[in-house]
Amino acid sequence: MTTHVLILCTHNSARSVLSEGMLNHWAQKLGKDVRAFSAGSAPSGRLNPFALEALTHAGIDVSGYRSKSWDEFTTPEAPPLSIVITVCDSAAAETCPVFFGGNGQPVKVHWGYPDPSNAEGGDEGKRRAFELTRQAIGYRMLQLLQLPLASMSKQELLAALNAISAT
Repeated sequence: MTTHVLILCTHNSARSVLSEGMLNHWAQKLGKDVRAFSAGSAPSGRLNPFALEALTHAGIDVSGYRSKSWDEFTTPEAPPLSIVITVCDSAAAETCPVFFGGNGQPVKVHWGYPDPSNAEGGDEGKRRAFELTRQAIGYRMLQLLQLPLASMSKQELLAALNAISAT
């Protein structure tokens, strides 16, 4: 059964998009039955071009990506979520809506990353910041994919995800 992961950031334009791309990329490469989605509480309606550039340079097709609301994942037609990860502090502080899980409520965890959009040094500084953020996110997604997701209890999964956050 597919493990569905929703990654949240307030505007769904950068960090959550990088996370969606990296998790789907590594899941496909490793043959894992995991599917990532991203959304935001107040989506900007546009994707950060530096995020798209970082993903494209990593060999990820971003043609179907778009900024979307977390409301899309609150309906009975939405994929049954197993894990919800917030990647920005403001999204972590918000009260999330009720998401439908395959087995009750999904496990929720916060994996914070600084906003690469705030990097100094002009466009080159932003490119470096986005690439470093993509790499950091990719590393955590690889760790997530090494977990025996199908056989873990919610408590075990939460503990493992929190341990990944601490690395």
